[in-house]
Amino acid sequence: MAYKYSGRIIRAGKAWSGIDGVQHPRNWMLWDAATKAARGLVWEDDPAPFDGRFYWSAGVAKSLDDVTEEDGTITKGLKSNAIATVKAQAAGLLAPTDWYVVRKSETDDAIPATISTYRAAVRAASGTIEAAITAAADLAAFMALYDAPEDGNAPINDWPEEV
Repeated sequence: MAYKYSGRIIRAGKAWSGIDGVQHPRNWMLWDAATKAARGLVWEDDPAPFDGRFYWSAGVAKSLDDVTEEDGTITKGLKSNAIATVKAQAAGLLAPTDWYVVRKSETDDAIPATISTYRAAVRAASGTIEAAITAAADLAAFMALYDAPEDGNAPINDWPEEV
């Protein structure tokens, strides 16, 4: 929240000059509302807060689905970006155990059961999360995927425990 004069913020306790060259005192905050208005001061509230994950600005939601712009470029929607993030997270969770799979293909050594179970659980969790993202019918449903219950993970981040 601030007073502005000709688009610039006027700080409390600081003298300021008008565009007409008139110097105003540092105690201008003591002026009544009519005097402030007569001197060209305008009160501006702070912008409304918003969650940048889901909104461009206060009240301007990001699109859930991809949008084709007039020039033919495609702006990825929330769902596409979230699915790409889930795929990257799954790849990151699988990467430390990928060497077991490589070893199996090169030497036919068995993959330990705990590793196979974990890798299958990561792939299943990825599929479940992606399906939930795809199924979100509106922004409220999509945003609900990020709400974590007190005793667990948010649906968008419900991965198995690492081995």
